Amino acid sequence: LLVCFRVQQWASEFSVQLRDFTTKYSGSQLLQKKLKDVESIVKIVEVDGNDLVKDYSDEIERMLGSKMKSVKRLAESAEDADLYHDFNASLTFEYYNSMMINTVDEDGNNVELGGDFPLEENEHFNNMPVNTLQSDIQIPTNVYNKDPNIINAIYNSEALNDVFISNFQKDPTLTWQFFGSSSGFFRIYPGIKWTPDANGVAAFDCRNRNWYIQAATSPKDIIIMVDISGSMKGLKMTIAKHTINTILDTLGENDFVNVIAYTDYVRYVEPCFRGTLVQADLDNREHFKLLVEALHVKGEAKIKNAMKESFKILSEARTNGQGSMCNQAIMLITDGAMEDFQSIFEEFNWPERRVRVFTYLIGREMTFAQNAKWIACNNKGYYTHISTLADVQENVMEYLHVLSRPMVINHNHDIIWTEAYMDTVLPKTKELFYTKAQSLLLMTSVSMPVFSKKKETLSHGILLGVVGTDVPLMEVMKLAPRYMLGPHGYAFLITNNGYILAHPDLRPLYKDGKTLKPKPNYNSVDMAEVEWEDTDETLRTAMVRGETGSYRLSVRASVDKGKRPLYLVNDYFYTNIDETPFSFGMVLTRGHGSLMFIGNVSVEEGLHDLTSPDLSIATEWTYCETDIDPSHRKYSQLQAAIRYLLGKEPDLQCDELLLQHTLFDAVVTAPMEAYWNALMLSDGVEAGVETAFLGTRSGLMRIIRYAGVETRVAKRFLTEVDKDNLFTIDHFPLWYRLAVENTPGSFYYYTVNDKGVKYVIATTAVTVSSGGRTAVAGGESHGSLLCFSSRS
Repeated sequence: LLVCFRVQQWASEFSVQLRDFTTKYSGSQLLQKKLKDVESIVKIVEVDGNDLVKDYSDEIERMLGSKMKSVKRLAESAEDADLYHDFNASLTFEYYNSMMINTVDEDGNNVELGGDFPLEENEHFNNMPVNTLQSDIQIPTNVYNKDPNIINAIYNSEALNDVFISNFQKDPTLTWQFFGSSSGFFRIYPGIKWTPDANGVAAFDCRNRNWYIQAATSPKDIIIMVDISGSMKGLKMTIAKHTINTILDTLGENDFVNVIAYTDYVRYVEPCFRGTLVQADLDNREHFKLLVEALHVKGEAKIKNAMKESFKILSEARTNGQGSMCNQAIMLITDGAMEDFQSIFEEFNWPERRVRVFTYLIGREMTFAQNAKWIACNNKGYYTHISTLADVQENVMEYLHVLSRPMVINHNHDIIWTEAYMDTVLPKTKELFYTKAQSLLLMTSVSMPVFSKKKETLSHGILLGVVGTDVPLMEVMKLAPRYMLGPHGYAFLITNNGYILAHPDLRPLYKDGKTLKPKPNYNSVDMAEVEWEDTDETLRTAMVRGETGSYRLSVRASVDKGKRPLYLVNDYFYTNIDETPFSFGMVLTRGHGSLMFIGNVSVEEGLHDLTSPDLSIATEWTYCETDIDPSHRKYSQLQAAIRYLLGKEPDLQCDELLLQHTLFDAVVTAPMEAYWNALMLSDGVEAGVETAFLGTRSGLMRIIRYAGVETRVAKRFLTEVDKDNLFTIDHFPLWYRLAVENTPGSFYYYTVNDKGVKYVIATTAVTVSSGGRTAVAGGESHGSLLCFSSRS
């Protein structure tokens, strides 16, 4: 009993000493007193989530609407250029080939299709060397760059240069603008130097990209039938498998698919999908590819039963309102069709011919070519002969042109938005993996088909290509500023398929050794996988349907890489984004998350304290929009805010409410600098205390280093690489989030092990009261960094 009493007494004494020690070096009581002094001029307001979600969605609609207008201007220009151009088989035209620019031969002369192409690093384009006065051309290695069709189309597309530049001037937040031609070339603005792969090959083909495929065709139901009889052995089967994979690569989330392998019996490559269509999302496509790879040849080919089964699946989907409810097609992959198959089409497809049939004749043998042609031509399809692996890509693409014809003839310029994706084609993308919030590395593209308007070919339905622009999701989510959402609040976007576009819990990368790589299914993560407390999918269903409303959930959130749970009550507010397939959601945490205070000080007083050397603001937040005017891009957020407040840059677009908060926080927290410096100058600082710091809801931080960098153990703490402990675009600092869930005035202590460097952080929240309400204040979390190293 005596031992227990002694231990309890020691623990009590240590607790008091630790609290006094922490209180002294943090200065928490001084800040709380300062906040008490200003309570009479502070107003506490409750954030109205319904109003906020509407305001933010309106901003997002305006922003995305601006991108759509840019794309429409590109489509109009491309169509007009083609309308007034007569094809010239002998046309010669020197263009900038992005692989050849700035390249010289052994004699120091520019190589053909190269030439001098000035490039300058541009911060707006991830510091890539670009030419904002000129676009250039990328052509896949398997496409002949002097083909007359290519030359004429490139010549026509030169008209886009002026529109690219004009669009960028009208909307300086635009990033990459492009035109993907149906003939295979890709015009990109601003112009860049294209880097081939390790083998010197330009494998990128714009016609394989989702933005191209989705704009070029309407949603579709596809049954892929592949002949696996004995005659398909060897190279034929290899080509057939590659053809299936290439067809699968042309499908997206709005398409539905199944794969049937046939001999003298019908075999579903995935028995679980028997008799139905499945969504052609990334997971299902990759699953089919694995199963197709395992196919083996045997037996004799009997096409009738497999064709009947395919028509039945498509008919049932159409009758029951399932699948895409749009185009339907059967892809027949075989080395020959010997049976009497006419009766099948008479029974299932004629005379309406609702299902198109495309035939791919595999191998060099042409004996059954006439049969394969007959099937395609009598069912509104297309016949192709594939004799080598190199033929696959171009021949598969032909079906897209056929499916696009009704849309072209009717001149349906549908705007298409893609799912989230990570464009790893462009240089320097991998560098961004280490510098940006993972969930906001992704982008979406908006694209639009370009048709031939020539009267003589109008009935043929000729697709010229697709124009588009990329929209980084980081730019979209900046329109829902972090300070309004609070320490645990967040905003997110989903598609009408329920897939995540942007969400702070989306982690699209994984570590492979020392390299960060995109996860295989990073862009097909369902909302239910990140908002898993929505067990009955009430929230998900409402958002997928594009409804507007709110919903409350009790959630268990995790912080510090899942090591620390937080139990929160979240209010979800959601609405659709007009003219897009997206829904916007926003979360406010009950209690402090939905309360914020408003204080006011003069600009002169605030500016004086805003320039203190110990003060910084969140570099990833938007206090002032520096990306609209290129001359403003050289300013940091703090520099831009100060210049705006001084009246030196009146044209800057700034968040007035955020600046008001920041100025007030700078004034209220100003005495902390003097307090911390006085401690250092008076009796010295006890060993082990390294840093004191504070943060406010406005993203303002004050930091003092009690120990020099040479003697500090926690050298990374609160540096620019320490993202977990800084205000970033998708989260508040870890110590801030832990403090606001702890009793105000009481310190929360937790240990950190940063790659073997061990230390303790103590953090507390301070509050302000007004009108009977109490909110976590602007200086709401701060603490001393207590370092316990081996020497202590």
